[in-house]
Amino acid sequence: MIGNILRFKTAVALVLLGLLTLLAGIGQRTFWAPAETVTATAPAGTAAPLTVFDAKLRTLHNGTVTINVKGEGSFMLAAGRPDDVEAWVGNTAHNTVSGVSGDGKALQLTHADGEATAPSPAGSDLWVSTENASGELKYNWTPPADGDWSLLLATDGTKPAPSSITMTFPNDTSTPWAIPLMVLGGLMILAGAALLVLKPKAATRGGSGSGGSGSGGSMFARRAQAKAAARSEARKSTESTEAVPVVGSPTVDPKGTDSKAADPKAADPKGIPGQLTATPATVTQRLRRSGVVVAVLTATAVAGSGVAAQASQTPAPSPGTSSAAAAQAPDSPVLVDAQFRRILEQVASAVDAGDAAKDASKLEPRVAGPELEVRTQNYKIRSQVGSYEARMPVRATKLLTTVVTNKRSWPRTVMAVTQGEGNVVPQLLTLTQASPRENYKLVLTTPLQPGTTFPGIARGGTETLAPADKSGLLYSGEEALGGLGDRLNSADSAFKDKLAEGASSPYIADTLAYQADVVNSGVNGTFSFTHKLVPESVVVFRTADGGALALGRLNFGFDGAPKASGDKLTIGDDAAALAGGKETSTGMVLNFAESVAVYIPPAGSQDPMKLVAATRGLVGASFK
Repeated sequence: MIGNILRFKTAVALVLLGLLTLLAGIGQRTFWAPAETVTATAPAGTAAPLTVFDAKLRTLHNGTVTINVKGEGSFMLAAGRPDDVEAWVGNTAHNTVSGVSGDGKALQLTHADGEATAPSPAGSDLWVSTENASGELKYNWTPPADGDWSLLLATDGTKPAPSSITMTFPNDTSTPWAIPLMVLGGLMILAGAALLVLKPKAATRGGSGSGGSGSGGSMFARRAQAKAAARSEARKSTESTEAVPVVGSPTVDPKGTDSKAADPKAADPKGIPGQLTATPATVTQRLRRSGVVVAVLTATAVAGSGVAAQASQTPAPSPGTSSAAAAQAPDSPVLVDAQFRRILEQVASAVDAGDAAKDASKLEPRVAGPELEVRTQNYKIRSQVGSYEARMPVRATKLLTTVVTNKRSWPRTVMAVTQGEGNVVPQLLTLTQASPRENYKLVLTTPLQPGTTFPGIARGGTETLAPADKSGLLYSGEEALGGLGDRLNSADSAFKDKLAEGASSPYIADTLAYQADVVNSGVNGTFSFTHKLVPESVVVFRTADGGALALGRLNFGFDGAPKASGDKLTIGDDAAALAGGKETSTGMVLNFAESVAVYIPPAGSQDPMKLVAATRGLVGASFK
């Protein structure tokens, strides 16, 4: 009877504990599951025209970060490299969202004093992407390319940037205890159910007593067992100093003589002397201890998983904002492809507008240096001489290749090779950004020489060298372009054998032939020619083979004077449009801007340099 009751109680305890454990596991996946996202809010801070989002915030958690901004009127959110954002902000007062508080509920905001206003950041070439909004903006912060990226929030640079900012981060929703708890709970329920349903096999009875039946012997054994258990419990509860005999083991009587247990059958229902048998009370105590252990383990698992869930919702505090320029990899290209294409399209659009209207003012936002000078004079000549040839158009379409520097200081120079509509041959477009708050401007357009192959240059960013840097090269950029100028000055130049000529570089031969023809046909005058390098125009890109491509401007001077008193010199209609007349008896000076590109072999090479691209344009004409 007692065995049945114990089995029933044990089964019920297992089922109840199993249900609790199963509920705990299910709860981890449902009502105790951690939130999928955590949201942090920016505190009220000092008003500033610019707000910067540190690049570390994007990678604080795995997954996409969502930014919500509310403000009055129009504002913008721009993405750029950390050092680019830092350079554009400069000395302007600004706030920086640099991290998240320990409880994950507040954004850490730091303020830097500085100038009260800044130019509008809208339209800057430093931004890879820009989001414009009015009143409210929801932005999913995803990287436009590999590397670190910061964000800049602003209005027009004069008004305070919006201050109502929240950032929502993906949270760790893993529940490692859920499945183990559900499995353990299920097993405990099955064990309890099995204990209720399955009956134990009948115990083997000992030998029958004299004259007693099997049932009588069984009844007698159970009574003896109950009495022995009662005596054992009584002895355990007392604090007697006497030795406590163990059922079925040798005992010492008060007389000092060894004796056996009075009734071996009472000590062992199976009649096996010396074997210890657990009493019902002992079984009950063990079951209770087991239940307590399971309950404690279950509670510990639930509590532990709850703490883990809470911890997963709390972002680690940011260690603070380090220098963005130091964090940005020094070999990152200054432009990504999409950024370069957008800039190129804007440059081409500005040039198209200027060419169509013959208005140089339309060029100024996107054209500078030699190219602005050449096109300005071209417009002036064409306004008076209809037959004068226009400059080759600038196209953003059919982009053949790009050359991007990984030198992240300013000025920065990049180059594109395009061949769109109106380009008979591919054209090298050289663009320069003078400072962070200025945009890239076209400074040189140089058609590729017929039959020339453009040297291979890494598209993922390449090294730029100082004009006088000769490291790993046969010549520095200055030496190469200066040597080309000397070769164009004289047919007997020392650089004659150091520059490849012929069909692949016709510009050299054509220029020398033009100069010789002027001298031979000018019977009334004496003429001289110079091709001088403009040192500040030199740009040098390292090529994939260890050589370099040097680009720059040469000033081509054409000086003429009458041979004798009374002799007159006549100039062409194009030069006359700039000089204000066609004839002179005192002499004349014509100036051309030459855009050139020369390939320089690596040190140790036996190959000559090669003129890759060249063109010239008339930029001045005057009488002495």
